[in-house]
Amino acid sequence: MPVDAWAETAQRFADHYETLVGQVRAHVINAQLRRHLPPAPAAIVDIGGGAGHQSIPLARDGYLVTLVDPSPEMLRRARQGLADEDPATGSRVELVESDGEHAPEILGRRRFEAVLCHGVLLYVEDPAPLISAITDLAATDGFVSIMAKNQRSLALRPALNRDWHGALAAFDATHELNELGLMTRADTPEAVAAELGHHGFTTADLYGVRLFTEAWGRDRAPVDPESPVLAAELEASLRDPYRQLSRLFHLVARRPR
Repeated sequence: MPVDAWAETAQRFADHYETLVGQVRAHVINAQLRRHLPPAPAAIVDIGGGAGHQSIPLARDGYLVTLVDPSPEMLRRARQGLADEDPATGSRVELVESDGEHAPEILGRRRFEAVLCHGVLLYVEDPAPLISAITDLAATDGFVSIMAKNQRSLALRPALNRDWHGALAAFDATHELNELGLMTRADTPEAVAAELGHHGFTTADLYGVRLFTEAWGRDRAPVDPESPVLAAELEASLRDPYRQLSRLFHLVARRPR
């Protein structure tokens, strides 16, 4: 039996979404994504969808979602979350065990109107095979949505924490150790866009994700959904120069028609 590399960190991933930084990430990406999604019941595949924090809300709104993840423990948590939903929502989510690179074969070469890959690219050393698979899953009139770590903002967090040696080292860094103790890779939007371009995709929109709350404690509790904190983070995600400084970037790309 293959070892589940994410079993030990699954709880910490889930806990992340019960904090302010997790709430900001989910809120901002969801708002950005809704700018591009066709009406339900469009078919969506969520590559590296984990415990379903992105997939389940989409299914509630009537979308047909295929959640793909290599971790049995993550899929167990997604199944557990679906058990708390109404039967109609649960029926709209399919759980598939696979890594992203092999998803096209596992899914029988199906095509989707939206292909989501959020927070996965940073855990693979070579992004090319994953991006190739993502583009292969997109329907002719569909789009891909990639969220990755912003290489240009790596110095921001240590600087906000007054770790000046860390900030200086991060200016030219391409990797960093994250809060889960995992080494992650950072990208630039241009590099990801260029790789997508090899498969005939061009950038439709580029957003930032999380800026102002980077100075707050990582265990800070979520705020009210109507809080101006969330509104300010969303507004920053749409504007330069703020989106360029955001912790993460969110790139949406399509094939030219």
